[in-house]
Amino acid sequence: MPIKYIGSKRVLLPVILGAIQELCSHGTVLDLFSGTSRVGHGLKRAGYRVLANDYLAYAETIARCYVQADAEDWQHEAESLIEEFNALTGAPGYFTETFCEQSRFIQPHNGARIDAIREAIHEKDLHPELEAIVLVSLMEAADRVDSTTGVQMAYLKSWAARSFQDLELRLPQLLPRAVSGKGEAHRLPAEEAASLEADVAYIDPPYNQHSYLGNYHMWESLVLWDKPETYGIACKRVDVRERKSPFNSKVACTDAMRRVIENVGARHLVVSFSDEGYIDREAMEALLASRGEVRVLENDHKRYVGAQIGIHNHKGDVVGAVSHLRNTEYLYVVRADRSSA
Repeated sequence: MPIKYIGSKRVLLPVILGAIQELCSHGTVLDLFSGTSRVGHGLKRAGYRVLANDYLAYAETIARCYVQADAEDWQHEAESLIEEFNALTGAPGYFTETFCEQSRFIQPHNGARIDAIREAIHEKDLHPELEAIVLVSLMEAADRVDSTTGVQMAYLKSWAARSFQDLELRLPQLLPRAVSGKGEAHRLPAEEAASLEADVAYIDPPYNQHSYLGNYHMWESLVLWDKPETYGIACKRVDVRERKSPFNSKVACTDAMRRVIENVGARHLVVSFSDEGYIDREAMEALLASRGEVRVLENDHKRYVGAQIGIHNHKGDVVGAVSHLRNTEYLYVVRADRSSA
């Protein structure tokens, strides 16, 4: 758990949880840009009711597994399905042709297994929560045998050592229902989801030009299983060109953030944003000041794995060195004015 991901908050999770616990010891937290649900899963483990939202289908599926689905409801059935799917023989199809032959993200022997398992999941017409659990199991299994630097913009020139291993599904780390109540997974525009009722809103939007759909298009196609037309060496979904987030635009980012902040229904806010982002610290503090007292925590850490090993072209060749290997993640903690209570 979970897949390799730019912007993962694995290292910062204790700091984020601590900030939220200072604002509210229990209750409901809205995770507005949930991604891999690393934070949502941690909040659920801490007892919070979590409302997870993301505009991507694979992220909604991950949230349905780790935030909405409860272990007491699905663990036994999920274990049985995973055992059944692990026994399937490979049957090459769309995934193998697209991501193993036309591109080289996964070795063909594992691609054939992915095709067979994904078709079997589709045919069973499972309950959405159970389906999410096995889809996440498949996604994580594929991630363990991929041949990338952590994003699907490119694949390595030579097969990664892990890609020779056989694909194996494992049960995701399901949690029992949180003390504060059952979680929910949503796929709504951020401005619309911002109004969901919660005590604290955790806001971790994209911060620069890097599109999560472009970087993780293979997961989107695997989850939707719509077998779309693709383009380029990386075989991206054609809708990557149209499905744009304003947070990936230097021109539109600040206004998009302002609208989200204005629409948030939660009393308290915790905002995570990098110093590499389009909105600098001074501007972000100004945006948040209308919501209450703003406290800023600075966290220095390594950049994502791709930055650690250099800049690669679409064929996986190293074509340059990165300018820096560390960045600062700002955590803006906004406590509502007492007068607004």
